[in-house]
Order: sequence, then structure tokens, then C-alpha cells
Amino acid sequence: MADLIEKELPSFSKPEEAMIFFSAHGVPLSYVEDAGDPYRDQMEECISLIMDELKSRGIRNNHTLAYQSRVGPVQWLKPYTDEVIIELGQKGVKSLLTVPVSFVSEHIETLEEIDVEYKHLALESGIRNWGRVPALGCTSSFISDLADAVIEALPSASPISTARNHQAENDPLRYVINLFFGSILASLFLLSPRLISLFRFHL
Repeated sequence: MADLIEKELPSFSKPEEAMIFFSAHGVPLSYVEDAGDPYRDQMEECISLIMDELKSRGIRNNHTLAYQSRVGPVQWLKPYTDEVIIELGQKGVKSLLTVPVSFVSEHIETLEEIDVEYKHLALESGIRNWGRVPALGCTSSFISDLADAVIEALPSASPISTARNHQAENDPLRYVINLFFGSILASLFLLSPRLISLFRFHL
């Protein structure tokens, strides 16, 4: 994500003045405060790590976090994206680079809610320069990180069939039955192309 932000900042005439605006998908407040969902802490930690990386590259823009996509009458995580956009405009922020921090792909909440609704609200609120970082999508660094996470998890993972295989090994009769029917199925799979060819030949 730091790479994408760094790539997008030069689109502003004064990149150093652009506010980096992280907009994450919200969740009902009760999920966090009552059910103990770590989502808010994870978002804040994620943004802290991104900003640390940007600072290591000499990028020291101001930033803020808000939550979008709330529905229904219950209270969701605050601050809300639409309210923060209005407040930033009132405070004199003129350039806003929006980062869809919790969205890994482009969809209605980025293409419509952010690109259309929030952009319109920002311009109405006095923000003159609008930019948006694309979702991670299939960026090579993101895919590599996912692959690394899978590889790290593999040693602790066990195949679903382990228990069944263990039972079969301890039961000689079941082992013989499995071996017998397995051999038949394997033979059918191996012979099926030849059988199909013979069938076609005799038609």
C-alpha cells in the first residue's frame, strides 16, 4: 500500500500538502466494544505501519482515518468518512488523497461510494484537489505477501483427511477394501481414454 500511495502523490501539484485520508470499511460499534472484535486495533496498526514505511522514504504527509459504508440505525465505528471529509474542508484542507485501506479489490464501495459520492462531497466541502489510491488488487507485492502468509501457515496445517487415513491404517480390512476399490478406480481412469477411442473407432 505504501508503494501505491507513493506512486499517486506526484499527481498533486504540491504532493507534500496532500492529506492522506485512509477510509476503511466500518463495522457496528458493538462488534468491537461488546464482542471484542480486534478490527479497529488492526486498522490503526496497519495505518501506523504504512505511515512508518512512508516516513522511511521521506514522505511525511499528514494523515487521518475514518470509516465508511455504514448502514442501519445502530452506531458504527467513528469517525465516519463523510463527516470527516466535511470537517477537513472546513479546516482548509485543499488536497486529499483517499486510500481504501481495508478493500483489496475494486467494487461498488470504491468505484461508486468513494470515487463518486465522496469525491462530490469533498469538492462541495472546499477540497479542490482529489486523488484516490487504487485497491491492492493483484499488485505483485500484495500477492507475494499473501503467498508468504500461506507458506508460513503450512507447517501448522494438517490435511482434512489425516484422521480418516489414520483410521484406515489401523484397520486392516478397511485398508484392503480401500486399496481394492482404489485400484479399480485408478484402472478405469487410466483406461477410459482408450475405451473412448475404441468406442469412437467402431461407430
